[in-house]
Amino acid sequence: MRALITGASGFVGANLVRALLERDFKVRALVRPSSALKALEGLDVELVQGDVRDPSSIRRAMKGCSLVFHAAALYAFNVRPRSLVYEINVGGTRNVLQAALDLGAERVVHTSSVAALGGARDDSPLDERVETPWLLGDYQRSKYLAERVALEFVQKGLPVVIVNPSMPVGPYDVKPTPSGRVIVDFLNRKMPAYADARLNVVDVEAVALGHVLAAEKGRAGERYVLGGENLTLEQLLQKLSRITGLPAPKVKLPYGLLFPLAALGTLTGSPRLNLESLRMARYHPYVRSDKAARELGFPVKPIDEALRKAVKWFRENGYVRR
Repeated sequence: MRALITGASGFVGANLVRALLERDFKVRALVRPSSALKALEGLDVELVQGDVRDPSSIRRAMKGCSLVFHAAALYAFNVRPRSLVYEINVGGTRNVLQAALDLGAERVVHTSSVAALGGARDDSPLDERVETPWLLGDYQRSKYLAERVALEFVQKGLPVVIVNPSMPVGPYDVKPTPSGRVIVDFLNRKMPAYADARLNVVDVEAVALGHVLAAEKGRAGERYVLGGENLTLEQLLQKLSRITGLPAPKVKLPYGLLFPLAALGTLTGSPRLNLESLRMARYHPYVRSDKAARELGFPVKPIDEALRKAVKWFRENGYVRR
């Protein structure tokens, strides 16, 4: 079977490519001309240049593919212009799904995010049953709206399954993503302090497997949270300390101090500390993956081994100062 992956050069996409190749799929990847292809080096993948904002390039890449994984997205905060995150995450999803409907794809797996579940005001884990999410910024809103587009196409007869990964960690995080950047900053001793934040951290290789399982067993129109271990940021840093032998930061910064700095970051265009990223950190939900475990056989497990793999990959690929 031939599968198309959008966003194949990204973190989740590159691990998904490997999961499909291990199962003897023929893999075609839609990649932008400017995409860094480091994560795909040495793999037997057919590359087609294009962009999810360009319907003609999507159709060119999708011809002959019975299975489609739509993993392309702009995973960033404080994006300027703000319209860009909607053009890619919402408009791009509509373009991909329209092509899949027109070309008769047998199954589509849409990569959403736990961001589409919205923020949480307490430690109670969220799951797929959230109907009216508390959306904290453009990224969350764009992922929620992209899910609405996916459900529109289910009503048109396209068999779309939605998966909602939490914060993945592991190898091939080339960019790196915001979750990978926490690890890189820790390894480079650039985290003198931390905030009181909730996280759910998941093995990116388990997320890739979850996509394959969703294609095989998922029900059209349903969404499946692909999560791992619920942790505070302090607990995550302590795990990294045990793995690496480096000391974890001991200073916890109050949000009263961080919000003025984040407001300044929003004004100056900082992609790291800004109001959107700070709200996401403060109100990030714990999540449950019971449905994915029950219906798909998704493996929910501790995150330690994935953290070891991430540390090893970042060190071996030049992300860590000597």
